[in-house]
Amino acid sequence: MIAILDFDMGNLRSIQKGIEQVGHKAVVTRDRAKIQSAHKLILPGVGAFRDGMRNLERYNLITPIYNAVEAGKPILGICLGMQLLFSESEEFGLTQGLGIIAGRVKRFAINLKVPHMGWNSIDIKKPIPLLRNSTQGEYFYFVHSYYGEPEDPDCIAATTEYGICFPSVISQGALFATQFHPEKSQSSGLKILKAFAEL
Repeated sequence: MIAILDFDMGNLRSIQKGIEQVGHKAVVTRDRAKIQSAHKLILPGVGAFRDGMRNLERYNLITPIYNAVEAGKPILGICLGMQLLFSESEEFGLTQGLGIIAGRVKRFAINLKVPHMGWNSIDIKKPIPLLRNSTQGEYFYFVHSYYGEPEDPDCIAATTEYGICFPSVISQGALFATQFHPEKSQSSGLKILKAFAEL
């Protein structure tokens, strides 16, 4: 069973439907017992970093996330869910994150329209299980004004160009994260969800 963490900030049903479409079961929950018994976790997210951290704390979901990391359970962070895994974010003033990925979330400082919204391609930097069904240059759907910059470049599995080159897929042990939305990326996104479900 895959637990999709419900903290009022994500495309929860879309992700659940995507997982079910590739032949696996997922439950949208904030129940700690269900999260504890799940084999994998998905941390989704749409919205502001500070609100995301506040809601994780409000629903007592921070400890279950740390417990899952310590147990080596596969975790997938999506969009804001990816950013929340970092140490801190510059959004609306410096805010502390989960600190699972050392690094900072920064706003695009570019001469292009922000947010970065729409289809864009990924440049795969290293083979990882999450990208085993994906191809170099494949397109995914993005909606974000901020991006994560890890201290350790070795955890960057893929990058994307938008005024600058930013990390679009992160891999650190059993932890994976995408800045794009697999649940909005049609067949390309389903390949990501399938790869994660089959880890």
